[in-house]
Amino acid sequence: MTKRLAEVAKKAGVSEATVSRVLNGRSGVSESTRASVLTALDVLGYERPTKLRGERGRLVGLVLPELQNPIFPALAEVVTASLAQRGFTPALCARTIGGVPERDYIEMLLDHQVSGVVFAGGSYALAEAEHGHYRQLLDRRMPVVMVNAGVDGLGFPHISTDDAVAVEQAYGHLRSLGHERIGMVLGPEDHVPSRRKLSAVARFAGWTADDEWLVERTSFSMESARLAATRLIERGVTGLICASDVLALGSIRAARRLGRDVPRDVSVVGYDDSALMTCTDPPLTTVRQPIEMMGQAAVDLLVNQIEGSGVRPDELLFEPELVVRGSTAPVRAG
Repeated sequence: MTKRLAEVAKKAGVSEATVSRVLNGRSGVSESTRASVLTALDVLGYERPTKLRGERGRLVGLVLPELQNPIFPALAEVVTASLAQRGFTPALCARTIGGVPERDYIEMLLDHQVSGVVFAGGSYALAEAEHGHYRQLLDRRMPVVMVNAGVDGLGFPHISTDDAVAVEQAYGHLRSLGHERIGMVLGPEDHVPSRRKLSAVARFAGWTADDEWLVERTSFSMESARLAATRLIERGVTGLICASDVLALGSIRAARRLGRDVPRDVSVVGYDDSALMTCTDPPLTTVRQPIEMMGQAAVDLLVNQIEGSGVRPDELLFEPELVVRGSTAPVRAG
């Protein structure tokens, strides 16, 4: 017990006596100090006293699909900083292959009496994935915001980049450079943002079922992207639109292993404008997601729900921006 008091006191920045008063429900402690102690208790993984378990602390879950793709740490940085400014403590949950599944993270966060949850690229973005665990959050009226496009009917607000505008910018850029055989390296078949990108290209480029050879589906890893892009380049594609910067880097690797130069033989466009894309060889042309604005908007929507304001379960779309660098060039004559 003494060890627990000391750890909680250190985490909350108060005395052990203050922690004891909070845990025993005694007076003489300000509401902000009380909230800090309860949040520290939650973060350290200690169970609250029975009489305090019905209260939510100022702890907010941030659930990410991975940390290898630089765009997710970038989003986490924005969200955690914004939460801290609003007086909340973020609890980061990053999934890994073979690790803790998303539904188990939800159980853990509920056990810790979180005030709300921000998701980024979770199971909701995959049409064929299990979505039943989100119903648990809805039934508990848990404040939730989802970043990135997802399946319909979940009942939570979404923050997304406009996928249609993103691929229109990328496709228009490649066409302006003279590319006619433009392929796409997208996520899995049931990945909702990838579906949106493909649907948008089909609309404004007039693609039909006969153009399926221009599209390769893959997981979001550099090696799988290399294999997918290899198939497209071998079919004669000279311009590639990729569903992430990681997929774009894998596509550049594919071109080089085939003896092709980027951008003289093959032009590649990424998506995200994640960290260090100015430092790649060549610097990557990509469609930038406005992560700063999206992260702040996600926190604003979440805090509004926590504070009792009505928030509609709509999707808020943000405008992307094409950033032209060295991985695209005019198509080679002949």
